Amino acid sequence: MSVEIEIHRHRLANGLEVVVAPDRALPVVAVNLWYGVGSRNERPGRTGFAHLFEHMMFQGSKHVAKNGHFEAVERAGGSLNGSTWFDRTNYYETLPSHQLDLALWLESDRMGWLVDAMTQEKLDNQRDVVKNEKRERYDNQPYGDWMERMQRLVWPHGHPYRHTVIGSMEDLDAADLDDVKDFFRTWYVPNNAVLTIAGDVDPADAFDRVERWFGEIPPRGGAATGGAGAGRIAAGATAPVAVPMERPAREVVESDVPLVRVFIGLRIPPFTDPAFDAVDVAAGVLGSGRAARLYARLVRPGVVRDAFAFPFPLVGGASILLVGATGFADSDPEVVERALVEQLESLPDLDGTEVERALALEEARAARQLERLEARADRLSMYTCLLDRPERVNEDLDRLRALTVEEVRDAAGRWFAAPGRATLVYVPISEGEAD
Repeated sequence: MSVEIEIHRHRLANGLEVVVAPDRALPVVAVNLWYGVGSRNERPGRTGFAHLFEHMMFQGSKHVAKNGHFEAVERAGGSLNGSTWFDRTNYYETLPSHQLDLALWLESDRMGWLVDAMTQEKLDNQRDVVKNEKRERYDNQPYGDWMERMQRLVWPHGHPYRHTVIGSMEDLDAADLDDVKDFFRTWYVPNNAVLTIAGDVDPADAFDRVERWFGEIPPRGGAATGGAGAGRIAAGATAPVAVPMERPAREVVESDVPLVRVFIGLRIPPFTDPAFDAVDVAAGVLGSGRAARLYARLVRPGVVRDAFAFPFPLVGGASILLVGATGFADSDPEVVERALVEQLESLPDLDGTEVERALALEEARAARQLERLEARADRLSMYTCLLDRPERVNEDLDRLRALTVEEVRDAAGRWFAAPGRATLVYVPISEGEAD
């Protein structure tokens, strides 16, 4: 199985990077816009702005009414959404290819003219929506604050990954309209964005259409001049941290949870490091599918109720590997924790069969993902935004196939079995304390 996606790339004078991947199989087009801003770009005391903007971007712009973005795309038979991450924010539409101009107009209007329609009422409304989301998904769910606690264990004070993407209630309350407008003007600019169009398009025509809708939007720093165009905004210096962690960190939480649950976090190389592929496959040996070690050795024998392992791909100096397991009603938290640690420490003895299985699962997952236009456009945006190499999408499977057992085994030994790990243990409140 091989993948060869046709890729065309162009850069507007204002710095907007445009990637087009034509595919005439269906009369459908996927439009994907990545902004190089995520929670790691937020300043202390103003966390949650990147996620808040995911909401604000659907509240109308100068020429589009509130909620008009959703209404226009859905009326045209399309779908849309947005998402926020530590290192980026993205917005995307999939719709019939003859509606490409609609998607480009909507995205360009909120890139160039969102501030014109931004009001205190909209800010207050969406701030309340985000705060309710935080209460529902994080504060009032069993184990809901686990990632927030884990980030504080894994990352030192002052590190940009130490706070959650959704931010804090206090910071959201403190935000005023000028803060929000300044954040938008700083980051939501063409020279901090990648626009990918995948599907039933002609590349030259697509570039012309993008120029028509986005060309007049000035980059950060003013109007673009000269043939080279505006320069890309620097992502900001990464915060150097030791990989793996130099010393262990630990927290035990007695909470209103039904069962013991143990989370372990380890620092691993960043997504941009060539070693990340081997780490990803080692994580697959540990946690992907029912033949993986955690399921075969802990879940099937009844040591734990469930277990997982997966990497969080990040680019700011390091990523995180997350491993966890849930016990039963009578489980001893120390037994659950020891069982996870034993699997981490024994992983360097993995064999070729395990690596082949993990590689096959990863290849199948990657191939299935690229079959979908939306996922294809998103990956092209990701590789352009983070690595400046959209063509990497055609190298993914070859990179995986080139991995050796020794490389995966070395990754497991260097980063999975290292004693520097963050451990978070949830223990149910005892009946006496609950009363």
